[in-house]
Amino acid sequence: MSSPQHLSRSLGLRLVIVVVIGNIIGSGVYKKVAPMAAELHSSGWILLCWVLAGVISLFGALSNAEIAGLLANTGGEYAYYKKIYNRFFAFMFGWSLFTVIQTAAISSLAYVFAQSLQSIVTVPPMLTAWADINIGGVFYPFADFNIKLTAIVLIVLLTWVNTKGIKAGAEVSTAILLLVFSGIFLIIFFGLNSGYSAISRSLVMETTLPTPVTLSAVFTGMLSAFWAYQGWATVGFVGGEIKDAHRNIPRGITIGVFVVIAIYLLVNVTYLSLLSVPALEQIHQAGNQIAAVEAVRTFWGDNGALFISVLILLTTLGCTNATILASCRPYFAMAREGLFFSKVGTLNQAQVPANSLLFQGVWACLLVLSGTFDQLTDMIIFAVFIYYGATTLGVFILRKKMPEAPRPYKVWGYPIVPAIVVLFCAALFINTIFSRPREAALGLTLMLTGVPMYWWFIRRYHQTHDSNQEPSKRKLV
Repeated sequence: MSSPQHLSRSLGLRLVIVVVIGNIIGSGVYKKVAPMAAELHSSGWILLCWVLAGVISLFGALSNAEIAGLLANTGGEYAYYKKIYNRFFAFMFGWSLFTVIQTAAISSLAYVFAQSLQSIVTVPPMLTAWADINIGGVFYPFADFNIKLTAIVLIVLLTWVNTKGIKAGAEVSTAILLLVFSGIFLIIFFGLNSGYSAISRSLVMETTLPTPVTLSAVFTGMLSAFWAYQGWATVGFVGGEIKDAHRNIPRGITIGVFVVIAIYLLVNVTYLSLLSVPALEQIHQAGNQIAAVEAVRTFWGDNGALFISVLILLTTLGCTNATILASCRPYFAMAREGLFFSKVGTLNQAQVPANSLLFQGVWACLLVLSGTFDQLTDMIIFAVFIYYGATTLGVFILRKKMPEAPRPYKVWGYPIVPAIVVLFCAALFINTIFSRPREAALGLTLMLTGVPMYWWFIRRYHQTHDSNQEPSKRKLV
């Protein structure tokens, strides 16, 4: 029996919103307030950075929604960039997704899942004699190998689940998301109403240091917040499997991002009302503590720490699943056009790109061995904002190229809103090079491996294509 050749449009608006929110709410909502405190030294500035990052993310989402409504197709930005720019730029985006952006997101989420599981069920240390083996003094593949192996097992299991069909994967995300929402709202309600809460403390703009907050510190603090907001655009990757995609993608993105901004503000006010900035700085310096766990511990004790650890476990499980589900689709679209490994362009009997899932899973597992959580997330945000800026710039380009094309949604506040996003992306890109040079260099290096790979895929495609033609019709090389 031959494999199906076309993706099935089975996702309605409800599941689109679930995919958006499920791809956003992950580890950042629990962990990133601590590195922000270490960078900004002020609770008020931390909240301001969450607001600014949320507004920029929303502006980016609104801009993306216009593009998605106009060009909705499987592959997301990969499909959009072919219309906006050219095949080479589209390929570089897809290759960046594979080498850095989406696979590293899967790795870092699975890593936090494994850390949370370790706080509940102790996985014994493994390969401790190999812990100091390193590559260039940067990568320590066997350090904390028990955590890394747990993360790898999770990636393998969720990859297998998603080979069973996109609706099965989306329904798993729905169930997990309902549990996550319930848990987060319990933390907000009981945290803010506990005797340990001081909401006024969360609004203080003064810093714990005599020096003022710099613009660079704000950008670096927002780098952490953006990791928590990262993921809303991935719904475009499954555009070919969404009913009435031109309408449901813009609606799903907008609704999903609004919901997440509200949740993040409420939960971070809760953390900051329970923990002082110096306490959060100490949590960051400890390296193996999670801010949300310590915040809940203040009013629920060790039982609260267990509750939040289980909640983090569920959240990262759901976000890892949603990211695996959506992220493999661009590689499938690329392979169909000869711009990725040919086996990735096939579907299994469940109409799922199973080989694309396999390739993605293998590379994500290797990235788990490569680095720490914060190293991976800073590398992702640096890379992804290059393309957020490129997509938003596409709003201006397509308004010129396709002025009469039907647009189910037009970005609110045009041209100011998309212009703010483009300028912000450029500023964040430059600031990260100076504030996180190692992560920026690693991200750029992995992305630029796409240049020789593009020409290799093109050459291979033409060789295969020409060899399948009649001799009289072959291209002359």
